[in-house]
Amino acid sequence: MTLIAVVGATGTGKTGFSLDIADEVVRQGGTAELVNCDAMQLYRGMDIGTAKASVEERRGHPHHLLDVLEPWQDAAVAAYRDAALAALVDIESRGAVPILVGGSGLYASSVLYDFAFPATDEQLRAELETELEREGAAAMHARLQRVDAAAAAAIGPHNGRRLVRALEAVTLTGEPFRVGLPPEESLLRPTVIQHLRVERAELVERLDARVERMWALGIVDEARRLREHDIERGTTAQQAIGYRQALDQLDGSVTEAEAIERTRALTRRYARRQVSWFQRYPAAPAADAAALARHALDSLEP
Repeated sequence: MTLIAVVGATGTGKTGFSLDIADEVVRQGGTAELVNCDAMQLYRGMDIGTAKASVEERRGHPHHLLDVLEPWQDAAVAAYRDAALAALVDIESRGAVPILVGGSGLYASSVLYDFAFPATDEQLRAELETELEREGAAAMHARLQRVDAAAAAAIGPHNGRRLVRALEAVTLTGEPFRVGLPPEESLLRPTVIQHLRVERAELVERLDARVERMWALGIVDEARRLREHDIERGTTAQQAIGYRQALDQLDGSVTEAEAIERTRALTRRYARRQVSWFQRYPAAPAADAAALARHALDSLEP
């Protein structure tokens, strides 16, 4: 059975295209189910800032791994991978076409490729996270650079959580931390990857409009409700782009205009990282929804 993966940067139309594929599968006589690989759409109540499709917008197609975490819980790639692979097995057992969709590169890659996750140690992780909070990401980057320069260069000096993870893995194993993708031949199953792209100028315009829409739709009120559900107890959800800025606005540390502008800048930076990540995927020719649906259905036939 062929898995269809729809990936790409924020604002490139992944949700709509994946639903178009699912519609085509149904039109051609099959059924389709979608599996989310957007880390922030895992969270219950985080809808506006993640552009999560509402139940009505899902067009009747089953969706998996949406709204499975509380705002105070921390997301983990390894746990997500286990849940996503189990969902794919269930979907395939029903004879449905699986469609993986989202823009969190590491989460997508963990499902598509034969990823090996280094051992973890809760005490060491806690010590490193305390150090991150006390010293900052730049200090953690310098520390990683001393023991694994290649990983430090690949991760960069700003992603504190990944720096902690790399230091944890290197400390436990004494081996370099693998940052890039495994080789193409390590794909776990037959997969057609559709990397959606939009010209930079158009993408920036879309992203700016999307941020404006987030505020118009009420992300500040959504952030207020999430605060009541302990979003600030965890470390993952509260840092989601848009929500952190909305919380700062609620606290009065920034104005609405400042919150919107910061969110725009962070969204553009994140989109650039997404584009860079997915460019490393094996190139697949662009195909329309009907052709992808036909290919997937053909793979179901004995």
